[in-house]
Amino acid sequence: MYKPVFMKREVLVFRQFKRKGYSLFACLGREVIISVLSVATLSSAKADSISDEVWRVDSARVQREVWLDDVGVTGSRAPLAQSQAARMVTVLSREDIQAAPVQSVNDLLKLAVGIDVRQRGAIGAQTDISVRGGTQEQVAILLNGINICDPQTAHNVMELPVELSEIVRIEVLEGPASRAYGTSSLLGAINIVTRAQPRTDEKRQLVDAQQGRALVASADVGLEGGSFGYGKASFVANVTSSSASVFSHQLSGSYKRSDGFSRSQAGGLNTDFSGSKAFYQGLFDSDAVSCSWYAGIADKGWGSSTFYASPKWQADDQYEHVTKVMASVQGENKRGALHLRPALYWNLHKDRYEGYRDKPEKMKFNYNLCNVYGASLNSYLDWTLGRTAFGGEMRREELLSGNLGEPLAHNHHIGGTDRDYTRGIGRTNTSLHLEHNILLKRLVVSAGVVASKSTQSDMSWRFYPGIDVSYKLGNGVKIFAGYNSSMRLPSFTEMYYKLQGYAADPHLKPEEMKALDLGVKYDSEMLESKVSFYHHQGSHLIDWIMDISKGKQAEWKSVNFTRINSYGFEASVLLNAAKAFPSQRFLRSFKVAYNFMEQDKKEYENIVSQYALEYLKHKFTAQCDLNLSKKLDMNIYYRWQNRVGGYTTFDGSYESYKPYGIVDARLSWAQSSHCSFYAEANNLLNTSYVDYGNVPQPGISAVVGMRFKM
Repeated sequence: MYKPVFMKREVLVFRQFKRKGYSLFACLGREVIISVLSVATLSSAKADSISDEVWRVDSARVQREVWLDDVGVTGSRAPLAQSQAARMVTVLSREDIQAAPVQSVNDLLKLAVGIDVRQRGAIGAQTDISVRGGTQEQVAILLNGINICDPQTAHNVMELPVELSEIVRIEVLEGPASRAYGTSSLLGAINIVTRAQPRTDEKRQLVDAQQGRALVASADVGLEGGSFGYGKASFVANVTSSSASVFSHQLSGSYKRSDGFSRSQAGGLNTDFSGSKAFYQGLFDSDAVSCSWYAGIADKGWGSSTFYASPKWQADDQYEHVTKVMASVQGENKRGALHLRPALYWNLHKDRYEGYRDKPEKMKFNYNLCNVYGASLNSYLDWTLGRTAFGGEMRREELLSGNLGEPLAHNHHIGGTDRDYTRGIGRTNTSLHLEHNILLKRLVVSAGVVASKSTQSDMSWRFYPGIDVSYKLGNGVKIFAGYNSSMRLPSFTEMYYKLQGYAADPHLKPEEMKALDLGVKYDSEMLESKVSFYHHQGSHLIDWIMDISKGKQAEWKSVNFTRINSYGFEASVLLNAAKAFPSQRFLRSFKVAYNFMEQDKKEYENIVSQYALEYLKHKFTAQCDLNLSKKLDMNIYYRWQNRVGGYTTFDGSYESYKPYGIVDARLSWAQSSHCSFYAEANNLLNTSYVDYGNVPQPGISAVVGMRFKM
């Protein structure tokens, strides 16, 4: 998994120096090449926002190149290096992504022990993501630091326009993350990072480019096929020019489809899907400024089986079609004590839901069109007493719908149909943030506050403070402690959805969360381990509940719970076997992780919860990376989880969620640097399980694929 890149030359390039403890890292937002770098130096130079293993180098080898990329840590507004990080961040690196037996970001996140991934369909057809016992609405999903959450509903937020092969890393921040990502991150944030940059071997060519070669171009083509009629074709093309500055463009696209793993009672397709996506991103990087931008589209339709069925409404041939468009531009100056990082973005979410597939006469199709516009400014200043960050964001959220929101004064036509949008709602959310970081040799203190206001219900300004502290004990040991608070506005679906079996409340209050965290981390060449404890206190938490005593007449209702306390701990150990046992090459690494959680929620007789009161009490994951031969690798993953709560079956009886274990594996064969083949198997034990009641998941499945580089 971790392959050093060899060079025939020694190169040492630094282009920025300051009289600060973080001077080295201040210059790493741009090209930095370090050769013949010792392991001791490298271990102290890595950043939390990059997987530690990615840059670990065998000390027995020399003359290699290590290309260090963006080192900003997502635990704070101000970018800090690992030596200053005051909060732990979980990172899935590019190597983790390439080795995993997954076909989507949704599936990939299952491997993180602190994330609860609840699927309704296979291969990411529809997935809800949450952390620490929360709901899918309580986690902010970001693309390159831009919030792409849909205020209509979080069910479809993971329909991303990017390919797995484009992702540099995925950063997971557990617990309230308002100081880093705004108040929508009630219980955490997941930042998906891409960048229009060349691959590792092409970076060597860029060094040559500065000696007369000015252009580097490449293209990757991938093909996949597997169980249930699954097929996918994709490509990624990159062009980079380099002289005094770097100008890079990257374009990707894909199409995938499947017949699905089940059929409706009438014999029709009900878990099939098909869709395409395209994504363009650019980068300009010079000594003075850096600027990046992207634009993408994802279009997908899928059979929704019994996704939203209830005892009262047992439809098993639902269907949904979603189109998402995303665009953003961001910049930053590199000179001077004051750094300005402005951003503009636009997200469009278009959805068509069919309660009965292709039968509008039986139940009218529900159409929604959501536009989100935003502008933000994140600035930070270095001065004698540390690093201070300040800025703000204004975000406009507008929804046109067939059944969500208030009646419109003037209807809007729905393109391609004979119907109009008759309802809608809009709100403007404004936030301001201020944060200061005190950076000492062993002690780091990061404290700040977010002030938020929304036009929804004439909400006045509310303030959410937070503080994180870290202290180095020496010998690779570091302790963390923090207190953070945050808020989340209800989604438009939670406020207005009133169709078969559902009754929403338009007067829902915003959710609020307070959290305490304490953890310790140990890091060495051979062993990495961490353990963290947390306590969350939630107020006015939103959930859908049902009174099962009403039988088939029961409805799901959106409500504010008064208060829920959550307690838990998370622990993980990673053994770098290649370092611990250098005489063998078979076992590369082995990792185990466990998360435990308990909620002291009040029990209500005959009341079942759809989200907030259903959480993972136990989750255990294990990962083993093997090198079977010079060109053949195997990666084996196991996860076991036990969920609290239950659901009402279609016959009206109550069923508790049962624990289950899943084994996934991947074989990869690198024929050359230009060609690779792989085979993946999911649910090898053919386990029967559900993540949501009355929505069964597929058994064993397989995918084979190949990638060609040109």
